[in-house]
Amino acid sequence: MQYLAEVTTKFVAPFPTVVYGVIAISLFLLLGFVTWSYRDVANRHENKSHDSKGHH
Repeated sequence: MQYLAEVTTKFVAPFPTVVYGVIAISLFLLLGFVTWSYRDVANRHENKSHDSKGHH
């Protein structure tokens, strides 16, 4: 019977741990850029009247 500690020490990560950090940072930067690109979208609609600002 193998012990749990012996089994878990045999795990080898497919990438170095730094790669996981780079992937996570890249993903957050990508999502941040997508969020940033939608800034001020509501003000681009010309058919929106100035009186409708109270609805937001």
